[in-house]
Amino acid sequence: MTNELTYIQNGDYLIPNLTLSEPPEAAPLGKYGRMRKNYLEKHRPILFQKMLLEESLYPHLRETDETARRRLDEMMPQLAKEAGATEALKAAAPMSWVGLMNNCKAQAEEIILSELVFS
Repeated sequence: MTNELTYIQNGDYLIPNLTLSEPPEAAPLGKYGRMRKNYLEKHRPILFQKMLLEESLYPHLRETDETARRRLDEMMPQLAKEAGATEALKAAAPMSWVGLMNNCKAQAEEIILSELVFS
């Protein structure tokens, strides 16, 4: 298969007509994938453009999103155990349990964002 490059005349210049292949239909990006895309677009534009042209951006974003969600699922039980958010507390003081679980999730997300999304 030859990949012939075509050009478009723009004044005195010939501009390459670059096209990307259609990505396969898949589920939309999750929260962490969208955050990673936004970070790359705003803070690492050269890397963003390079990955986009090499068609490695969306696989990277999907992998980042899946890894972040998997890490969150792995970290939450351990953090909840360390914080003392037990089933007994959930039954006795549900609002305290919710507060502890929210703190655990915020702590886990802070770690995930610094290690996976904003690096």
